[in-house]
Amino acid sequence: MTKDAGSVGKWISILNRHCQAYISKNLKKYDIGSGQYIFIITLFDNNGISQDKLSEILSIDKGTTARALQKLEAKGYIRREIDDKDKRAYKVYATEKAYAIKPEIFKVLKASSNILSENLTDTEKELAIDLLKKMSVNAVSKLK
Repeated sequence: MTKDAGSVGKWISILNRHCQAYISKNLKKYDIGSGQYIFIITLFDNNGISQDKLSEILSIDKGTTARALQKLEAKGYIRREIDDKDKRAYKVYATEKAYAIKPEIFKVLKASSNILSENLTDTEKELAIDLLKKMSVNAVSKLK
């Protein structure tokens, strides 16, 4: 076992902090923070889902989701409507304002991904993604 083999969390934390800082810096002109863009891009593929389902998909607690969505709604990036079938629940939609900056959001995300994978072979990139997916499954199912 190498010296840093037991430090998976440390390296993931470092990657996350630097990526979030990069994303925040590059989306600042749209007044979107690193903790908010994830909701918008999830809505691009799941427009009109319930707020609870959005929390579930992202593995983010309902309180954090509600606060992020309030901020995004105030900025005009999303809208929430009361669910016709469950008056206590909200359906969430990305707005035209969000769709207007979709290319820029994905440009920033692609750039951060390219920076992270610089100097990796295609095989190494695929392996890294596979391993991170497996670790995510472990985290979701066992680190509750």
